[in-house]
Amino acid sequence: MSFKSLLAYKKAFDLSMVIFEITKNFPKDETYSLTGQIRRSSRSVCANIAEAYRKRLYPKHFISKLTDSDSENSETQVWIDFSNSCNYITSEQQQILTNKSIEVGKLINFMINNSERFRGKTEN
Repeated sequence: MSFKSLLAYKKAFDLSMVIFEITKNFPKDETYSLTGQIRRSSRSVCANIAEAYRKRLYPKHFISKLTDSDSENSETQVWIDFSNSCNYITSEQQQILTNKSIEVGKLINFMINNSERFRGKTEN
């Protein structure tokens, strides 16, 4: 099994790509601030899930990387709120993105609370 087959990874990746598409319409003066921040945090959720999966034989490291992923997911929610407050996305888009992020958070927390289920053999 690969980290790419994890539901949390798949949903986080999809959210990150939706955010990427939406932020293409953000003002150019936000390129190095809000646009960059929300893209980085949403992508980091995926990257930390991948890193966690590779450390799954070491429970403390696995959980640590997953909590990093959960933190990045929460940060993404903050940037979603800012995006709405700055009128770059609608309230409906904000709700859809937030709901997707909440779902990702639940999946990450399931992995944290059930880490033993993910401690299989590593691939070569």
